[in-house]
Formats: sequence, structure tokens, C-alpha cells
Amino acid sequence: MSHIVTVRAQVRDPQAIRAACTRRNLPAPTFGTAKLFVRDRTGWIVQLKDWKFPIVCDTNTGTVEFDNYEGSWGKPAELDRFLQAYSVEKAKLEARKAGHSVSEQPLNDGSIKLCIQVA
Repeated sequence: MSHIVTVRAQVRDPQAIRAACTRRNLPAPTFGTAKLFVRDRTGWIVQLKDWKFPIVCDTNTGTVEFDNYEGSWGKPAELDRFLQAYSVEKAKLEARKAGHSVSEQPLNDGSIKLCIQVA
């Protein structure tokens, strides 16, 4: 049986953040405080490609904070790609934790098809 799922990501899992960074060939995330232009934020710090400031993932609230100056300091598409990678990696982690096998297929429109085989 096939199901279409839409994911609204809350970034709460440090392991999935790390896996998303690896998937996107980004530096490993670090936990700490980062300056986002004029304000400090604490959480998992991720440096996206060609972004002036990092994003900060608060795993307590699930929020991602950033300052890209309406795209001038970083392309929003890079954040979208990171969130997609996080969602895929989190789904794979949870499926495997439940004992299921997972395969994935990239689609021409940029989306990713995950197939979870229930054991």
C-alpha cells in the first residue's frame, strides 16, 4: 500500500541534524551560541553553503532561527534543502528504530520518495 505524506518539520533531533549536514556535505553541527547579525542564539549551529551567518536549531522548541537579510546573506533554497534532508534523515532514523527497512529515490522535481518496508 502506498501513502503520500507531507512533512512539516520541527527540528528536534541532534542525530538527524548531524545526518542532514553529512547528507548536504556541510560542516558538522556544533552546540553553542552563535551571533546572528546583532543577536545571539543558542542551539545546534549549522553553517549552510554560502550563508553569511549560520542557522541555529533549538531542539527544545523545534525552531530554526537565522538571519539571511531576505536572501542577501544566503539563498533560502539552501535552508529548504537542509530541512528536506533533516526530514528524510529523521524519518529514516525512526523507521529503522522501529525495525523497518528504508529505501529512497530522488525524483526529477527535487523531492525524495521514501519507501518504508514494514517487517
